[in-house]
Amino acid sequence: MTRVIVDRALCQVHAQCVFAAPEVFELDGDDQLVYVTEPDDTLIDAVEEAARACPVQAISLEEV
Repeated sequence: MTRVIVDRALCQVHAQCVFAAPEVFELDGDDQLVYVTEPDDTLIDAVEEAARACPVQAISLEEV
C-alpha cells in the first residue's frame, strides 16, 4: 500500500495532480486541495504521475 503525502507549505494549488489523478486529487469549493491519503493500488501509476507533474514537488509517496 502507498500513502500520499502533500506538503501543504509547498503546495501552491497548481492542480497538475488533479489532471494526472482525478480519482485521488481534487479541489474543493474553496479551491483547496483534498486527496485520498491511501489510494487503491490500481491508481498508483496515476499517483506517481501526479507526483512527477507537481511543479513544486509537494507530493511524496511512502510505502506502508
